[in-house]
Amino acid sequence: MEIKETIGIDVSKLTLDAHIHSNRQSTVFENSEKGFAKLVKWAYVNSPHSKDHILFIFEHTGLYSERLSEHLSKEGIPYSIVSGLEIKRSLGIVRGKDDRIDAARIALYGYRLRDEVTLFKSPSKTIRTLKKLLSLRERLIRQRAGYKTSIKEQKKVLGQKDFKLLFKVQEKMIGELTVHIDALDLEMEANIKSESELDRIFSLLLSIKCIGKQAAMLLLVYTEGFTKFKSARQFAAYCGIAPYPHQSGSSIRGKSRVSQMANKSIKSLLNMCALSSIRHDAEIKGYYEQRVASGKNKMSTVNIVRNKLVSRAFAVVHRGTPYVNVYKHAS
Repeated sequence: MEIKETIGIDVSKLTLDAHIHSNRQSTVFENSEKGFAKLVKWAYVNSPHSKDHILFIFEHTGLYSERLSEHLSKEGIPYSIVSGLEIKRSLGIVRGKDDRIDAARIALYGYRLRDEVTLFKSPSKTIRTLKKLLSLRERLIRQRAGYKTSIKEQKKVLGQKDFKLLFKVQEKMIGELTVHIDALDLEMEANIKSESELDRIFSLLLSIKCIGKQAAMLLLVYTEGFTKFKSARQFAAYCGIAPYPHQSGSSIRGKSRVSQMANKSIKSLLNMCALSSIRHDAEIKGYYEQRVASGKNKMSTVNIVRNKLVSRAFAVVHRGTPYVNVYKHAS
């Protein structure tokens, strides 16, 4: 698709501020099905370019932008969803907040990068459901962790007899949160099994040693069924485990390091999988011990293991066959 026009959209709870880049026309629509149809019609009528060359572009704003995304996907209309942080880095920070100006900035950003922009495709209904369930699960996990940390610290400094109710209430909350988390896990697994392709990928991921159900679910959801990322390296960058060079001119010659911009949830889970594989996977355990014995940094070695697991995940899915432990057969 040759993009000659971009329509920037600033999405809020009730409205859509739209801006046509080429002629700088702007207007506001309702954030509703009726508003979506009017927005598309307005863009096609007022842009000097044909609809075959028009790209709609907007920031991801969670629930507020989800319906617009679904509508454009359903109608087969080309669009792209971008990160607000990307726009700020590209065009600079603006003081204050103005939806009309924001829409114009989004349109400008899209036009400048029109040859590099990735067209977006709304994930399947099952993936969208899994994302919502996962989001709730992660919130409950954080709440439970907060209670666990709190009660642990309180027991160190407070008298057990004097604060029985304080501990009892928190322990009950931890128990209830655990019940809800387990229920969400079952619901997520049921959703995966309801769609044959997702169930097939899920089974392939579970064939990898030390990739359990939780890790497999997160990999499945964050890769949108392994359709969102073209390679293991690309996904590793998203997780914050891909090393990048740290050098500038002749004075800075640092070691490669990972970026702090990352999906912390999947990075943390991959870390646990890596530590488990170092203990239980003979091949990885041997590699880890050999590398550490030669004086290599332990954490950088753990990070290599994380990348190995991601590579294995992408390999089994793209190959379509379960993981085969070659090391086991060789020994």
